[in-house]
Amino acid sequence: MSSIITSIGICHPAKEIKNSYFEDFLDTSDQWIRERTGIERRFFALENEFTSDLCVGAVQSLSENYNKELGDIDFVIVATTTPDQTVPSVASQVQNKLNIKQAGCIDISAACGGFVYGIILAKGLIAAKTHRKVLVIGAETLSKVTDFSDRSSCILFGDGAGAVIVEASEHNGIFNALTDTDGSYGKELYLSNRALYLNDEKIVADNKLHQNGRVVFKWAVSTLVKKIRELLSVNNTDLQDIDFLIPHSANIRILEAVCKELDFPIDRCMESIRQYGNTSAASIPIAWYNGIKNGKIKPKDNLLLIGFGGGMTCAGICLRNEIDIR
Repeated sequence: MSSIITSIGICHPAKEIKNSYFEDFLDTSDQWIRERTGIERRFFALENEFTSDLCVGAVQSLSENYNKELGDIDFVIVATTTPDQTVPSVASQVQNKLNIKQAGCIDISAACGGFVYGIILAKGLIAAKTHRKVLVIGAETLSKVTDFSDRSSCILFGDGAGAVIVEASEHNGIFNALTDTDGSYGKELYLSNRALYLNDEKIVADNKLHQNGRVVFKWAVSTLVKKIRELLSVNNTDLQDIDFLIPHSANIRILEAVCKELDFPIDRCMESIRQYGNTSAASIPIAWYNGIKNGKIKPKDNLLLIGFGGGMTCAGICLRNEIDIR
């Protein structure tokens, strides 16, 4: 059974946070943040606004923009590292809030690669002929777990959500995927709410994100270049056949370094980092959506999506864009 992605929607909180926000309590500046990350602004959830709320907003955007019926969705996948709570899952809360009947629901935790993992799982469910219409959401409220005393990391993160519907189809629009993990890097990027040891090192139990920026940057660039080439190989295609690259938007400097190494035009690399910050699992669908809305990404364009982050984990997939401007 083949599958295609038929619609997309995004949502972000109303609270806009410009770089000047951090100047009140950190030794930093708008210029410093822009030069090192590319970020101009991001959005933070309110105290009573959670990941499930952003998920619902993204799905409502999708439904309204593409006139999509939600009642026949038979599986819901939410990729997030910032669930409202551990139990019940965010996916089950989305199912309830949107009155989706008789749908399987799971959350997946794969950090910034989570959205691509969700598409891979949806493709598999449809290929197995157990499901026909799968809702995949990448969503985060990272501001709730950000350590605002850490000058190097707190400027990076933002909140948002992106959603797509993957449907069974007579023609295939979602091609071969690639997944990879190196757990030895786990201590370089983690979020823990309990005391534990990772690779014999004690992990701080403060429910905050901790990141070794230099190590993560180096790993990200080398891994992306290598895995993009591998993904092209398993799809029997070349980089010149890809119309747009949509990697996780972690830092504009990472994307620039990768494009330079691959000799790929930076204007064909879709990003969401400048206007949304690093939204982890939400960054790829947000960049994809905006690429469609601004007229860059068109139907039948070949896309390469690749997520990378905490784990350290990586997931990529090639697909044909079936979504038009609405």
